[in-house]
Amino acid sequence: MSVLPPDPSSMESPVLSSALPSQPAPPVARSVRDHRIDAMRGVALLMMFVDHIPQSLLNRFTMRNVGFADAAEIFVLLAGYASWLAYGRGFRKYGVSVCLGRIFRRCVQLYIGQTIMVMVYVLTIRVWRHYTLVPVDFLEPELAHGLSWVWRVMMFDALPSNLNILPLYIVLLGGFPLFYVLMRIHRSLALLLAGAMWMLVNLDPDLNLPNWLDPDGWYFNPFAWQFLFALGASAAAETERRGADFPRVDLLAGCCVLYLMFSALQAFPWALWGLPDLRPFGAMIMPEKSWLSPLRLLDVMAIFYLVQSSTAARKWAAESRMGQILARVGRHSLEIFVVGTVLDLYARLLFSTFGDGWLLQIVVNVVGLSILLALAAWLDGYRKRQRAAKAA
Repeated sequence: MSVLPPDPSSMESPVLSSALPSQPAPPVARSVRDHRIDAMRGVALLMMFVDHIPQSLLNRFTMRNVGFADAAEIFVLLAGYASWLAYGRGFRKYGVSVCLGRIFRRCVQLYIGQTIMVMVYVLTIRVWRHYTLVPVDFLEPELAHGLSWVWRVMMFDALPSNLNILPLYIVLLGGFPLFYVLMRIHRSLALLLAGAMWMLVNLDPDLNLPNWLDPDGWYFNPFAWQFLFALGASAAAETERRGADFPRVDLLAGCCVLYLMFSALQAFPWALWGLPDLRPFGAMIMPEKSWLSPLRLLDVMAIFYLVQSSTAARKWAAESRMGQILARVGRHSLEIFVVGTVLDLYARLLFSTFGDGWLLQIVVNVVGLSILLALAAWLDGYRKRQRAAKAA
């Protein structure tokens, strides 16, 4: 979710070198920005906007209906990838203290975004319910009255529904320096520890952070989801080391395609569309999202490998009009996510108040997506103007 910095030189910080075991650092060549990462993140952000409106008919066409994983997995995986590009390389170029300061500032930005969303949600629903009924699942009862909840929400002791992914990202980004140290010691050690923690949570889902609003704890269990973040960071480090895309191994790509076909058949809502049930294993319990079940992890990793090993996908993201529009959304992920989440609330309130007929469906989805695309275009232009003024 971070803005990617200029490509660093290969020289390490003397502070970092003294703190970590010495290893010969591979030369870091100046690289061209990979727009596939931005484009995938843009797709994930737009799908999250649609998915968070249960009454919207458009969410029947998002990836959660054609596989075990959904946009949240893509979002966290790419957050890890972008974090390595922004901060993993930053440790070597700017030094430890500067890069830690940048991570802290980014966490503060994420915290401000989370605070804005929570306050808008609570105030809007408290006002709206004075004029018409609001379904109880729009806001937890503990937040509907008084102010005793404020300190809990601000300390992440309470995470409201639909407002729980930024706190996860803050925790993961805050732990990135430790992961970087482990990566510098040995990459396999870092992934082994992250994978062991993920496996432990899958064996015992009660291992979680407390949530005052939910006895099961955080919906996105950070002890499990850190593995997906770590895999994204490791993928970025490997791409940087190779100086090229992942190799396209036909056998591996074929296995990925076959697995995605299986997950699509198994996860597709056949009954919703009035179609014959073609699920290979019938009424199988869907993989748990909260602690990132293995089937969900395999799903998102298969998608990631197919995209990141495809030169056609790289060309499409960099040169096509649609690829650049999506990449523009992905480059401003925090702003798009905050505005999209607020728009989700008003869309749900409109549907619950006035019904979910076709006219309102079209208005809500067209207006909402147009606002997000226009915001991304404005932010992109603003950033370019700033850079031009600074260069001048």
